[in-house]
Amino acid sequence: MSFAPTPEERIARARADLRLGVPVVLSAGGGGILVAAAETAPPVRLAAMRALAAPLVLAVTARRAVTLKARAYDGDLARIRVPADADAAWLRAVADPKDDLSHPMKGPLMTERGGSAALHRAGLALAKQARLLPAVLAVELSDAATFAALHGLTRLDMADADPTRADMRPPREVVAARLPLEVSEAGRLHVFRPDDGGEEHYAVEIGTPSRRAPVLVRLHSACFTGDVLGSLKCDCGPQLRAAMAQIGEAGAGILLYLNQEGRGIGLANKMRAYALQDQGFDTVEANHRLGFEDDERDFRIGAEILKSLGFSAVRLMTNNPAKLAMMEGCGLHVAERVPLKVGRTSHNTGYLTTKAEKSGHLL
Repeated sequence: MSFAPTPEERIARARADLRLGVPVVLSAGGGGILVAAAETAPPVRLAAMRALAAPLVLAVTARRAVTLKARAYDGDLARIRVPADADAAWLRAVADPKDDLSHPMKGPLMTERGGSAALHRAGLALAKQARLLPAVLAVELSDAATFAALHGLTRLDMADADPTRADMRPPREVVAARLPLEVSEAGRLHVFRPDDGGEEHYAVEIGTPSRRAPVLVRLHSACFTGDVLGSLKCDCGPQLRAAMAQIGEAGAGILLYLNQEGRGIGLANKMRAYALQDQGFDTVEANHRLGFEDDERDFRIGAEILKSLGFSAVRLMTNNPAKLAMMEGCGLHVAERVPLKVGRTSHNTGYLTTKAEKSGHLL
């Protein structure tokens, strides 16, 4: 019997380390890189990384590189050479776009070309999964295993613990209990937990929906500001309440509450995006300046939860046609799209317009 962590558990450790400001080692073959998150790495660790023999680079996504006017020779990312006199403030300024308009000149930035960027790509994936800014410091190591052991650092070998892999283990149900609700006393809450150490997700089952007919379903991504605080900047809170009410009126259905705040970038980055919107950028532009894609969510999670509950066909409550394709691609038949057009205010008209024009929502 082995007490050693599994590949998924090592990835979870690596994410936690980056959030704490602790570097991790990513390896392939004999070599590898030492990686630290630009957002959390303290100056003392920056100095220690600079003291190593190899050059220090800052890896950012191609989305962020566009704003920085840095050449992304690696396609989806750029490896920016860190100047010898750069300090933690310089790194944060390159990684975080909050002061881009007041201090636009950050270059010229020189980027690496040639050699593999696979490990840097894995480092950026870890930062995203940790809900940090997608920008990581990296320095090459000649003997990654020895270096990790010497300094007590988490090491991921890409052969068995690659955070960029697209495969996913379905989240498992850990508990379910009766939960009377305002919309229906016949409520039941199922809690699902992924094996990768990520956030838990919830399935609210109302009534006793048949497993032999398409079930009325809402896939709702967590929105603390809209669902809890009643924010007027989005339509999430009204959509949540309207979906619950409609399922309650129908007598049976499922509301999936997926913890993918801010289209999968996390609440802190969502607030960064809001600050950029106050500077005049729309939702998509703000995400890109931060280094994220338009939408970082993974709706396979919802599909796997529905299948584990015994459903094979859905009547999906959504204004987003892309969700229909995602469900079909995951093996669920979408029998009907049920529109959910609520919550338009003077504060979110621009947000909804962007959703329609740039993300294809039917509004």
